[in-house]
Amino acid sequence: MASVERCLGVDLGEKRIGISLSDALGWTAGPLAALARVGWKKDLAALRSLILEHEVGRVVVGLPINMDGSTGEMARRTQEFVERFRLTVSIPVETWDERLTTVQAERILLEADLRRDKRRQVIDSMAACLILQGYLDYRNAGGVPR
Repeated sequence: MASVERCLGVDLGEKRIGISLSDALGWTAGPLAALARVGWKKDLAALRSLILEHEVGRVVVGLPINMDGSTGEMARRTQEFVERFRLTVSIPVETWDERLTTVQAERILLEADLRRDKRRQVIDSMAACLILQGYLDYRNAGGVPR
């Protein structure tokens, strides 16, 4: 069984970073925030601050893999971000396949009947929540994330 730890989920976008947070036992994920992208250093500093504030033991970053399993430019940028992130924190930073999470988040928000402007405000953190919940479900079922 996986160790007990709070996890931070990250959906790295071009304009915003969606953030989600697990419960203290690492079983369920909930949306936390969406941060405006302002540059590598400030983005990483904001994430480090959230890690300290919420006593996070692991970070899971969504990796945008193409539907055919290949990686493109955004996946390359995400991997570069993850490498920089790993150099600035002392906890594990992992990636998790995020295929269709934004589409799924949009569908959930539409079903919740949220207005378009409200959906725009929460879609990034909802996508981060779906990324993190997928990771937690797999890990807690005994899977070993790659």
